[in-house]
Amino acid sequence: MSQEKDRIVIPDEHGTEHLFDELFKFTVDETGKNYILVTPVGDSEDDDDDEEGEEVFAFRYEDRDDEENDIGLFPVETDEEWEMIEEMLNTFTSEEEEEDEEE
Repeated sequence: MSQEKDRIVIPDEHGTEHLFDELFKFTVDETGKNYILVTPVGDSEDDDDDEEGEEVFAFRYEDRDDEENDIGLFPVETDEEWEMIEEMLNTFTSEEEEEDEEE
């Protein structure tokens, strides 16, 4: 049973828009910073059973007050942020695997 994921559009440096599935969002309580992890649409559909090769992108984000459901994305810049994101992704991945085994 697959659940519907939220999707977002992210333009590249040339202004070309790309569609991504949102894996999850989280906030770090100590810093108050928000992060989002996404995968390009199509990657998981091409190989449903093999999520090992799925490309994951991480961004720091801030909600924008001017538009509903609009967020500003910023690159992750420090090694500490990357380590924390990797830990969260590993936790998320292991929880997803447990849920799949229960079904």
